[in-house]
Amino acid sequence: MFEQIDKFTDQCISLTGEEREQFHALLKFRRIRKRSYLLQEGEVCDFEAYIVKGCLRTYYLSEDGTETILSFAVEDWWVSDLYSFTEQQPSDMFIEAIEDSELLIIDRKSKAMLYEKIPKFETLFRLLVQRSLFALQRRFHSLVSQTAEQRYLAFMEKYPHIAQRVPQNQIARYLGVSPEFLSRVRSGILKKK
Repeated sequence: MFEQIDKFTDQCISLTGEEREQFHALLKFRRIRKRSYLLQEGEVCDFEAYIVKGCLRTYYLSEDGTETILSFAVEDWWVSDLYSFTEQQPSDMFIEAIEDSELLIIDRKSKAMLYEKIPKFETLFRLLVQRSLFALQRRFHSLVSQTAEQRYLAFMEKYPHIAQRVPQNQIARYLGVSPEFLSRVRSGILKKK
């Protein structure tokens, strides 16, 4: 059960066998069914979840009920609401399973214990936050500097494994366009080929 997360951590930090066992002891395994929520708006996020298997999405709802998808997360990625987790404030987002998923979860108290017992985990989680920030910066830049077609092509090139698993209407919401507009973009791309 821990093989994947061990490979992930080994890319960032070096652990002894004892440290690895201490880390494993703080993780909780959880299965979540398709269309179930890991987090809902208004709840305080008390977890960071590593995805062993499955696909989840993080999104916001506007006052008129329109979804804005912030991210998709698949195997070997982490998902959380970092603001709510860190500040212990109610979340304004949803984290929903797109597929049946299996997760390894660390709660806030366990993460604090992990930092105390094995300080090198601060390096791992700092790197995760940096990667997340870089991805959000790139995404914001593409939203303001690229056309919908360019954003779609970049998404398909960078995340082909996600594009095959996520409905087109959700890809449209992620790209900031309507599903109908995305359909026209896709038709235009096919005509060019």
